[in-house]
Amino acid sequence: MHEAEVFSRAREVADKHPFLLALGERVRSLRARRGMTRKALAQSAEVSERHLANLEYGEGNVSILLLLQVSQALQCSLAELLGDVTTQSAEWLLIRELLAGCNEATLRRARTALADLLGTGSSHGPRSQRVALIGLRGAGKTTLGKMLAEDLGYPFLELSREIEKFAGCSVMEIQALYGQNAYRRYERRAVEEAIQLYPEAVLATPGGIVSDAATFNLLLAHCTTVWLQADPQDHMDRVRAQGDLRPMAANPEAMQDLKNILDGRADLYARALCRVHTSTQPLEQTFALLRAQVRQVLLLPA
Repeated sequence: MHEAEVFSRAREVADKHPFLLALGERVRSLRARRGMTRKALAQSAEVSERHLANLEYGEGNVSILLLLQVSQALQCSLAELLGDVTTQSAEWLLIRELLAGCNEATLRRARTALADLLGTGSSHGPRSQRVALIGLRGAGKTTLGKMLAEDLGYPFLELSREIEKFAGCSVMEIQALYGQNAYRRYERRAVEEAIQLYPEAVLATPGGIVSDAATFNLLLAHCTTVWLQADPQDHMDRVRAQGDLRPMAANPEAMQDLKNILDGRADLYARALCRVHTSTQPLEQTFALLRAQVRQVLLLPA
């Protein structure tokens, strides 16, 4: 690109309204958190990819109806998309004022205290013996989860399989036939049943479970959560090694999409009590790290 073109593009970006730029950034962030490509979101929202691209890059004044369609496809309120979910009542406004400016550690303590107040927390009781492994697909949740369950003598549950039992069809069919909202309902039901039936268990959770705040709160309150991290290339390679070529099929930007999803969910995955990086050492060493962390948290002998 010539210097004149670079300067022209810079002026174009600078001339965009700050609100539209911030709005576009929130749409991209929410889309990444849900694990949706721009094409998938455009289809779900029933808008053109061109309109969605304009929205994400702050170009043009999009209509309120278009914003509503996008917010519904992203399963969030229009207020959240616009950047303000705390305008519903005077109490919301007062709570927002109390929390404004707090750092992440303080916000986490406030959330824990609120969960205890509402009866959904577990900080005052013994640490839950249910271990939930979270992270993007290809992090090693199934492989390491089975190893951990055998070591602890706990049942192993792969929540994707439990979701399929409820629905009577595959995860792909659920999403294709009934949509993302229906899938999230089945996912919530599977978590609720696992909590009810298994006081001790190792759960391998779907990568996008953190995208639904209500379901993720259930995991945080009733399970000892562990984030299994991996490098983006390892995520992609492991999924392909399992015989699933869909991540790369007809999508030359698959790796960038994957990185965007990881970035979009990182803050949520980081809410886990423990974390283990699965790309930095062989499987046996990774399992040893996972085993040591979990046994220490559960107050079990090493």
